[in-house]
Amino acid sequence: MSRDRDPRTLRRPARSALIATSATALSLTASGCVVVHGEREILPSTTRAEAARALQEFTTAYNEADKAYDGTLDADRTTGALADIDSARLKAGKANNPDGNPRHTPLKLTDAKFTIPKKAGWPRWFVADAAGNKGGTARWLLVFTRSSLDDPFQVAYLTLVAPDKVPQFKTDADGWAESVPPNSTDLAADPGGLSRTYATYLKSGGDTFADGAHTSRWRALREKNGKKPGMVTQYIDEPLTNGDYAPLALRTADGGALVFFTTRHYEKQTAHAGTSVPTPNKDVLALTKGEIKQSLTMEFVSNEVALDPKGPGKVTILGRIQGLTSAEGS
Repeated sequence: MSRDRDPRTLRRPARSALIATSATALSLTASGCVVVHGEREILPSTTRAEAARALQEFTTAYNEADKAYDGTLDADRTTGALADIDSARLKAGKANNPDGNPRHTPLKLTDAKFTIPKKAGWPRWFVADAAGNKGGTARWLLVFTRSSLDDPFQVAYLTLVAPDKVPQFKTDADGWAESVPPNSTDLAADPGGLSRTYATYLKSGGDTFADGAHTSRWRALREKNGKKPGMVTQYIDEPLTNGDYAPLALRTADGGALVFFTTRHYEKQTAHAGTSVPTPNKDVLALTKGEIKQSLTMEFVSNEVALDPKGPGKVTILGRIQGLTSAEGS
Protein backbone atom coordinates (compact mmCIF):
# COMPACT_ATOMS: atom_id res chain seq x y z
CA MET A 1 0.00 0.00 0.00
CA SER A 2 3.03 2.28 -0.33
CA ARG A 3 1.53 4.30 -3.18
CA ASP A 4 -2.06 4.03 -2.16
CA ARG A 5 -3.79 6.21 0.29
CA ASP A 6 -3.85 4.70 3.74
CA PRO A 7 -7.50 3.82 4.50
CA ARG A 8 -7.08 5.28 7.97
CA THR A 9 -6.85 8.77 6.46
CA LEU A 10 -10.50 8.47 5.48
CA ARG A 11 -11.64 8.67 9.05
CA ARG A 12 -14.36 11.22 9.56
CA PRO A 13 -14.86 13.06 12.82
CA ALA A 14 -16.90 11.17 15.36
CA ARG A 15 -20.00 12.75 16.75
CA SER A 16 -19.41 14.88 19.81
CA ALA A 17 -18.54 12.93 22.91
CA LEU A 18 -20.90 12.70 25.81
CA ILE A 19 -20.20 15.55 28.17
CA ALA A 20 -20.10 14.58 31.80
CA THR A 21 -22.32 16.82 33.87
CA SER A 22 -23.52 16.76 37.41
CA ALA A 23 -27.01 17.00 38.76
CA THR A 24 -28.21 17.68 42.25
CA ALA A 25 -31.32 16.60 44.01
CA LEU A 26 -32.67 18.33 47.09
CA SER A 27 -34.31 16.46 49.92
CA LEU A 28 -35.83 18.03 53.01
CA THR A 29 -34.95 16.62 56.40
CA ALA A 30 -35.80 17.71 59.90
CA SER A 31 -32.64 19.77 60.00
CA GLY A 32 -33.27 21.55 56.67
CA CYS A 33 -32.13 21.14 53.06
CA VAL A 34 -29.53 18.54 52.23
CA VAL A 35 -27.82 18.51 48.83
CA VAL A 36 -27.39 15.05 47.33
CA HIS A 37 -24.93 14.87 44.44
CA GLY A 38 -26.28 12.79 41.55
CA GLU A 39 -22.80 12.09 40.25
CA ARG A 40 -21.89 10.26 43.48
CA GLU A 41 -25.15 8.68 44.59
CA ILE A 42 -25.89 5.15 43.37
CA LEU A 43 -29.32 5.46 41.80
CA PRO A 44 -31.39 3.71 39.11
CA SER A 45 -30.58 5.23 35.71
CA THR A 46 -34.26 5.95 35.10
CA THR A 47 -37.75 4.76 35.97
CA ARG A 48 -39.42 1.90 34.12
CA ALA A 49 -42.13 4.26 32.89
CA GLU A 50 -39.54 6.67 31.50
CA ALA A 51 -37.68 3.80 29.82
CA ALA A 52 -40.88 2.68 28.10
CA ARG A 53 -41.51 6.26 26.96
CA ALA A 54 -37.96 6.55 25.60
CA LEU A 55 -38.44 3.37 23.55
CA GLN A 56 -41.71 4.68 22.11
CA GLU A 57 -40.19 8.07 21.27
CA PHE A 58 -37.23 6.41 19.56
CA THR A 59 -39.48 4.12 17.51
CA THR A 60 -41.65 7.04 16.38
CA ALA A 61 -38.64 9.13 15.35
CA TYR A 62 -36.95 6.15 13.66
CA ASN A 63 -40.04 5.44 11.57
CA GLU A 64 -40.46 9.07 10.56
CA ALA A 65 -36.82 9.27 9.47
CA ASP A 66 -37.01 5.97 7.59
CA LYS A 67 -40.20 6.95 5.76
CA ALA A 68 -38.82 10.30 4.61
CA TYR A 69 -35.17 9.24 4.32
CA ASP A 70 -34.44 12.27 6.49
CA GLY A 71 -31.73 11.92 9.12
CA THR A 72 -32.76 15.11 10.91
CA LEU A 73 -35.95 13.45 12.11
CA ASP A 74 -34.25 10.98 14.45
CA ALA A 75 -30.90 12.71 15.02
CA ASP A 76 -31.81 13.58 18.61
CA ARG A 77 -32.75 9.95 19.35
CA THR A 78 -29.56 8.26 18.16
CA THR A 79 -25.90 8.59 19.08
CA GLY A 80 -22.60 6.71 18.81
CA ALA A 81 -22.42 3.69 16.51
CA LEU A 82 -26.13 3.64 15.69
CA ALA A 83 -26.09 7.32 14.71
CA ASP A 84 -23.18 6.72 12.33
CA ILE A 85 -24.83 3.70 10.71
CA ASP A 86 -28.35 5.15 10.58
CA SER A 87 -27.42 8.61 9.29
CA ALA A 88 -25.34 7.12 6.44
CA ARG A 89 -28.16 4.76 5.51
CA LEU A 90 -30.64 7.63 5.38
CA LYS A 91 -28.23 9.81 3.40
CA ALA A 92 -27.81 7.13 0.75
CA GLY A 93 -31.54 6.48 0.68
CA LYS A 94 -32.33 10.16 0.18
CA ALA A 95 -29.81 10.46 -2.64
CA ASN A 96 -31.43 7.60 -4.52
CA ASN A 97 -35.05 8.30 -3.53
CA PRO A 98 -35.53 12.06 -2.99
CA ASP A 99 -39.26 11.62 -2.36
CA GLY A 100 -38.76 9.18 0.50
CA ASN A 101 -38.56 5.44 1.13
CA PRO A 102 -40.82 3.54 -1.31
CA ARG A 103 -40.34 0.34 0.71
CA HIS A 104 -41.03 1.82 4.14
CA THR A 105 -42.64 -0.51 6.64
CA PRO A 106 -43.05 0.91 10.15
CA LEU A 107 -40.92 -0.76 12.80
CA LYS A 108 -43.01 -2.17 15.63
CA LEU A 109 -41.39 -3.22 18.90
CA THR A 110 -43.46 -5.26 21.34
CA ASP A 111 -43.01 -7.40 24.46
CA ALA A 112 -40.41 -4.92 25.71
CA LYS A 113 -38.36 -5.76 28.79
CA PHE A 114 -36.18 -3.13 30.45
CA THR A 115 -32.96 -3.80 32.33
CA ILE A 116 -32.01 -0.67 34.26
CA PRO A 117 -28.71 -0.54 36.15
CA LYS A 118 -28.35 1.19 39.49
CA LYS A 119 -25.18 3.27 39.27
CA ALA A 120 -23.40 6.50 40.10
CA GLY A 121 -22.37 9.16 37.63
CA TRP A 122 -23.07 9.86 33.99
CA PRO A 123 -23.95 8.65 31.49
CA ARG A 124 -27.09 7.02 32.77
CA TRP A 125 -28.20 4.13 30.60
CA PHE A 126 -30.45 1.10 30.28
CA VAL A 127 -31.16 -1.79 27.91
CA ALA A 128 -34.46 -2.48 26.14
CA ASP A 129 -35.08 -6.03 24.92
CA ALA A 130 -38.02 -6.25 22.52
CA ALA A 131 -39.59 -8.36 19.79
CA GLY A 132 -39.67 -6.69 16.38
CA ASN A 133 -41.69 -7.12 13.21
CA LYS A 134 -38.39 -7.21 11.29
CA GLY A 135 -35.41 -9.51 11.71
CA GLY A 136 -37.39 -12.72 12.11
CA THR A 137 -37.55 -14.10 15.65
CA ALA A 138 -34.47 -12.22 16.88
CA ARG A 139 -34.78 -9.99 19.91
CA TRP A 140 -33.92 -6.32 19.45
CA LEU A 141 -31.43 -5.10 22.06
CA LEU A 142 -31.24 -1.31 22.29
CA VAL A 143 -28.96 0.57 24.68
CA PHE A 144 -30.28 4.01 25.65
CA THR A 145 -27.93 6.62 27.13
CA ARG A 146 -28.04 10.22 28.24
CA SER A 147 -25.45 12.56 29.72
CA SER A 148 -27.67 14.78 31.88
CA LEU A 149 -31.22 15.14 33.12
CA ASP A 150 -31.82 17.79 30.46
CA ASP A 151 -30.95 15.43 27.59
CA PRO A 152 -33.29 12.91 25.97
CA PHE A 153 -32.38 9.25 26.04
CA GLN A 154 -30.65 8.26 22.78
CA VAL A 155 -29.92 4.82 21.36
CA ALA A 156 -26.17 4.22 21.10
CA TYR A 157 -26.24 0.46 20.39
CA LEU A 158 -28.70 -1.64 18.41
CA THR A 159 -28.13 -5.36 17.88
CA LEU A 160 -30.29 -8.39 17.10
CA VAL A 161 -29.82 -11.54 19.18
CA ALA A 162 -31.48 -14.96 19.09
CA PRO A 163 -34.04 -15.23 21.93
CA ASP A 164 -32.28 -18.14 23.61
CA LYS A 165 -28.97 -16.25 23.63
CA VAL A 166 -30.15 -13.26 25.70
CA PRO A 167 -28.75 -13.91 29.20
CA GLN A 168 -30.40 -13.50 32.57
CA PHE A 169 -29.17 -10.41 34.42
CA LYS A 170 -28.20 -9.99 38.03
CA THR A 171 -30.73 -7.79 39.85
CA ASP A 172 -31.29 -6.66 43.42
CA ALA A 173 -34.44 -7.07 45.50
CA ASP A 174 -36.06 -4.12 43.70
CA GLY A 175 -35.23 -5.42 40.24
CA TRP A 176 -32.40 -2.99 39.44
CA ALA A 177 -29.45 -4.33 37.46
CA GLU A 178 -25.71 -3.90 38.03
CA SER A 179 -23.39 -2.13 35.60
CA VAL A 180 -19.88 -3.55 35.21
CA PRO A 181 -16.87 -1.18 35.30
CA PRO A 182 -14.80 -0.98 32.09
CA ASN A 183 -11.68 -2.07 33.97
CA SER A 184 -13.29 -5.07 35.66
CA THR A 185 -10.72 -7.83 36.23
CA ASP A 186 -13.01 -10.71 37.18
CA LEU A 187 -14.02 -11.49 33.58
CA ALA A 188 -12.37 -13.35 30.73
CA ALA A 189 -11.63 -9.96 29.09
CA ASP A 190 -12.00 -6.48 30.55
CA PRO A 191 -15.01 -4.71 28.98
CA GLY A 192 -13.12 -1.48 28.37
CA GLY A 193 -10.52 -3.24 26.23
CA LEU A 194 -12.86 -5.51 24.30
CA SER A 195 -13.05 -3.24 21.24
CA ARG A 196 -9.26 -3.20 20.89
CA THR A 197 -9.01 -6.92 21.60
CA TYR A 198 -11.59 -7.66 18.90
CA ALA A 199 -9.82 -5.45 16.34
CA THR A 200 -6.54 -7.24 17.09
CA TYR A 201 -8.22 -10.63 16.82
CA LEU A 202 -9.65 -9.84 13.39
CA LYS A 203 -6.14 -9.06 12.16
CA SER A 204 -4.08 -11.72 13.89
CA GLY A 205 -6.43 -14.29 15.41
CA GLY A 206 -6.00 -15.61 18.93
CA ASP A 207 -7.96 -17.51 21.56
CA THR A 208 -9.91 -14.72 23.28
CA PHE A 209 -13.10 -15.28 21.27
CA ALA A 210 -15.20 -18.37 20.72
CA ASP A 211 -15.62 -19.56 17.13
CA GLY A 212 -18.67 -18.19 15.36
CA ALA A 213 -20.15 -16.10 12.56
CA HIS A 214 -18.56 -12.87 13.78
CA THR A 215 -15.17 -14.31 14.71
CA SER A 216 -13.59 -17.37 13.06
CA ARG A 217 -16.01 -17.52 10.12
CA TRP A 218 -15.71 -13.80 9.41
CA ARG A 219 -11.90 -14.04 9.43
CA ALA A 220 -12.07 -17.02 7.05
CA LEU A 221 -14.40 -15.13 4.70
CA ARG A 222 -12.11 -12.12 4.60
CA GLU A 223 -9.13 -14.35 3.91
CA LYS A 224 -11.02 -15.92 1.01
CA ASN A 225 -12.09 -12.56 -0.41
CA GLY A 226 -8.67 -11.00 0.05
CA LYS A 227 -7.23 -12.44 -3.15
CA LYS A 228 -9.73 -12.85 -5.92
CA PRO A 229 -8.71 -13.04 -9.59
CA GLY A 230 -7.84 -9.54 -10.78
CA MET A 231 -8.27 -7.83 -7.40
CA VAL A 232 -6.74 -7.60 -3.93
CA THR A 233 -8.78 -6.62 -0.84
CA GLN A 234 -7.06 -5.22 2.26
CA TYR A 235 -8.62 -4.81 5.71
CA ILE A 236 -7.89 -2.51 8.63
CA ASP A 237 -9.79 -2.78 11.94
CA GLU A 238 -9.76 -0.11 14.65
CA PRO A 239 -11.26 0.17 18.13
CA LEU A 240 -13.73 2.90 19.05
CA THR A 241 -13.91 3.43 22.79
CA ASN A 242 -14.41 7.08 23.73
CA GLY A 243 -17.42 9.30 24.32
CA ASP A 244 -20.46 8.11 22.40
CA TYR A 245 -18.65 4.86 21.63
CA ALA A 246 -17.73 3.90 25.19
CA PRO A 247 -18.37 0.22 25.96
CA LEU A 248 -21.22 -0.53 28.36
CA ALA A 249 -21.65 -3.74 30.34
CA LEU A 250 -24.29 -5.39 32.52
CA ARG A 251 -23.63 -8.09 35.10
CA THR A 252 -25.28 -11.40 34.24
CA ALA A 253 -26.81 -13.75 36.79
CA ASP A 254 -23.88 -16.19 36.50
CA GLY A 255 -21.32 -13.49 37.33
CA GLY A 256 -20.28 -12.71 33.76
CA ALA A 257 -21.19 -9.64 31.74
CA LEU A 258 -23.06 -8.66 28.59
CA VAL A 259 -20.87 -6.08 26.86
CA PHE A 260 -21.81 -3.62 24.11
CA PHE A 261 -18.89 -2.15 22.15
CA THR A 262 -17.97 -0.51 18.82
CA THR A 263 -15.33 -1.02 16.12
CA ARG A 264 -14.43 0.68 12.83
CA HIS A 265 -13.42 -1.26 9.73
CA TYR A 266 -11.86 -0.32 6.39
CA GLU A 267 -12.01 -2.44 3.29
CA LYS A 268 -9.88 -1.43 0.30
CA GLN A 269 -10.40 -3.12 -3.05
CA THR A 270 -7.57 -2.61 -5.57
CA ALA A 271 -7.81 -3.90 -9.13
CA HIS A 272 -4.79 -5.24 -10.98
CA ALA A 273 -3.24 -3.05 -13.66
CA GLY A 274 -5.41 -2.81 -16.74
CA THR A 275 -8.59 -3.76 -14.88
CA SER A 276 -11.06 -1.89 -12.70
CA VAL A 277 -12.93 -2.43 -9.47
CA PRO A 278 -16.46 -3.80 -10.00
CA THR A 279 -19.06 -1.03 -9.90
CA PRO A 280 -20.69 -1.02 -6.44
CA ASN A 281 -24.42 -0.71 -5.88
CA LYS A 282 -26.18 2.64 -5.86
CA ASP A 283 -26.21 2.96 -2.07
CA VAL A 284 -22.42 2.64 -1.95
CA LEU A 285 -22.08 5.10 -4.82
CA ALA A 286 -24.24 7.61 -2.94
CA LEU A 287 -21.67 7.63 -0.11
CA THR A 288 -18.58 7.60 -2.34
CA LYS A 289 -16.29 10.55 -2.93
CA GLY A 290 -13.92 10.67 -5.88
CA GLU A 291 -13.92 8.64 -9.07
CA ILE A 292 -13.59 4.88 -8.80
CA LYS A 293 -10.82 3.87 -11.17
CA GLN A 294 -8.46 1.29 -9.78
CA SER A 295 -9.44 1.26 -6.10
CA LEU A 296 -12.37 1.70 -3.73
CA THR A 297 -11.94 2.15 0.02
CA MET A 298 -15.02 1.69 2.20
CA GLU A 299 -15.40 2.65 5.85
CA PHE A 300 -17.78 0.73 8.10
CA VAL A 301 -18.87 1.17 11.71
CA SER A 302 -19.92 -1.93 13.61
CA ASN A 303 -21.57 -2.37 16.99
CA GLU A 304 -21.27 -5.68 18.78
CA VAL A 305 -22.78 -7.36 21.81
CA ALA A 306 -20.72 -10.03 23.55
CA LEU A 307 -21.07 -12.45 26.44
CA ASP A 308 -17.96 -12.08 28.60
CA PRO A 309 -17.79 -14.99 31.10
CA LYS A 310 -16.57 -14.80 34.67
CA GLY A 311 -12.97 -15.90 35.11
CA PRO A 312 -11.15 -17.91 32.45
CA GLY A 313 -13.10 -18.65 29.30
CA LYS A 314 -13.83 -17.37 25.82
CA VAL A 315 -15.85 -14.31 24.85
CA THR A 316 -18.83 -15.04 22.59
CA ILE A 317 -20.04 -12.44 20.09
CA LEU A 318 -23.84 -12.77 20.21
CA GLY A 319 -24.71 -10.18 17.58
CA ARG A 320 -23.20 -7.55 15.31
CA ILE A 321 -24.72 -4.85 13.10
CA GLN A 322 -22.42 -3.12 10.63
CA GLY A 323 -23.11 -0.27 8.25
CA LEU A 324 -21.19 1.57 5.53
CA THR A 325 -20.54 5.15 6.61
CA SER A 326 -18.36 6.49 3.76
CA ALA A 327 -16.29 5.47 0.75
CA GLU A 328 -13.68 6.92 -1.58
CA GLY A 329 -12.62 5.97 -5.06
CA SER A 330 -9.29 6.55 -6.72
